[in-house]
Amino acid sequence: MKPSYTTSIDKAAIGLSLLCAAHCLLLPVAMVMLPALASTIFGEERFHFYLLIAVIPASLFALTMGCRQHRNTTVLKVGLPGIAVLVLVSLFGHDLLGEQGEKLGTVFGTALVALGHVFNYRLCNQKPCSCD
Repeated sequence: MKPSYTTSIDKAAIGLSLLCAAHCLLLPVAMVMLPALASTIFGEERFHFYLLIAVIPASLFALTMGCRQHRNTTVLKVGLPGIAVLVLVSLFGHDLLGEQGEKLGTVFGTALVALGHVFNYRLCNQKPCSCD
């Protein structure tokens, strides 16, 4: 089966979600080992905001197209709450949940978004569809 733009966007969104989780979990260790990272974009809190700007439109597009193509709302039922968690954690997480709660919320949200895209990707590969 040939790759389609929807499955490509799913792959990109999964990758961005995993990058967000890796950044959240590994940055403290990386900054201890390489303190110069603190002066780069990776050390700034707005890096999460930049990732959200990339993840949200790509995820919304791929998940809604997948739901429309496959008539399966599971991709939206899993992916949309993940996006909502990411936005809420980004806006209020540190103040309401603390640093550890913010990390856990971010990882949970990224896992939901990635899982929604995995479902969508599998649906595109299981059934003949017009995903392209």
